[in-house]
Amino acid sequence: MQNNKLPVAIIGGGPVGLAAAAHLTKRKIPFILFELGQSVGQNILSWKHISVFSPWKYNIDKVAEKLLLETNWQAPNKEALPTGKELVELYFNPLSQHPSIKPFIHLNSKVVSIGRKGLDKMKTASRESKPFVITAIENDQTKYYEVKAVIDSSGTWNQPNPIGSGGVAAEGERELKNHIYYGIPNVKGENLNRYKNKNILVVGGGHSAVNVLLDLAEIQKDYPQTQLNWVLRKKDISAIYGGKEVDALEARGALGIHIEELVNSKKLNAFTPFHILKLSKNENGVQIEGELDGKYETIPNIDEIISNTGSRPDLDIIREIRIDLDAALESVFDLAELIDPNVHSCGTVRPHGEQELRHPEKDFYIVGSKSYGRAPTFLMATGYEQVRSVVAYLAGDYEAAKRVELELPETGVCSTATMEASCC
Repeated sequence: MQNNKLPVAIIGGGPVGLAAAAHLTKRKIPFILFELGQSVGQNILSWKHISVFSPWKYNIDKVAEKLLLETNWQAPNKEALPTGKELVELYFNPLSQHPSIKPFIHLNSKVVSIGRKGLDKMKTASRESKPFVITAIENDQTKYYEVKAVIDSSGTWNQPNPIGSGGVAAEGERELKNHIYYGIPNVKGENLNRYKNKNILVVGGGHSAVNVLLDLAEIQKDYPQTQLNWVLRKKDISAIYGGKEVDALEARGALGIHIEELVNSKKLNAFTPFHILKLSKNENGVQIEGELDGKYETIPNIDEIISNTGSRPDLDIIREIRIDLDAALESVFDLAELIDPNVHSCGTVRPHGEQELRHPEKDFYIVGSKSYGRAPTFLMATGYEQVRSVVAYLAGDYEAAKRVELELPETGVCSTATMEASCC
């Protein structure tokens, strides 16, 4: 078929997208990779100052490593914990420069839609014989690319959740957006002047919020007028502490230990369970109104807000693709029961591959953190296993696609309970 001569499209130049490129290179399958940013790993550079929990040995795809070893690349210490900056500079950038990959990467390329050529999502006749069409804006020009398959690894980082309860912006949130940082600011570096000696509110119950709070506690030592407030929706704050000493990922366990110490030190005001309903501003700062354990409460005089409430997938670009997503998590449907934070507090998820990632649209796959939808837990190694299996299937190697080639570290705490819990 003519479609077989077309390339595979990869959406997103993060760790999983680059791993997909490596596996397609190994299988001698042509590809095009579209990356929104000015470099690969652009989203990770937004938290370049943060170290990940898992050492290098879990963060480098095996096939990508083999490609890199064909060059003069120097492998990092496999037991060290990389920062976001080190991931990009020591791994993603060298991989993107590999002569088998570099010519097929399109930077500054915003994918705005994916569909079947000449068909909207309602048309069925001859659907599988039609190529996909990628519409992308590159250097202010709209371009169209025909491809035979799509691997969407665009992630969720550019789609932060609002701080308001119920999944929607709180009253006044949009109007006061200049007081809100969605993400993980470098409070000890270039953002120091924004936060030192300020009354700060951190919103979120995951490891991103914990990282921010611990960094703020460091600047509080040098700038004692810095005030720290923490809003989270969890009923039991101890759920944040995780595995601590028994966590197989030592850095992740250490976060739990240190945030518990900070909470107990009384240098941090924790409000939980708190649901933000309204933001307003007066001469003393921003007032946060909401429900604290069922009672109306106001947190006054806030100067700056840092939001770490998670993110959600961008589904607009795949509106004309027949996808099967879980109604609650917006994850790939067959993954939902494995990752649902309402019932799942385990730091690992059963390895899975092409079969679990299938959609009604043949040869279309969502991989990486986007495959998890709104669920908060993802490891790079999980994404590497996903694309290994998907690419094997696209190459016709169905036996390899079915194999499981992944082992993950245990979190040290694993339960199935109705409480919310943070994983990894």
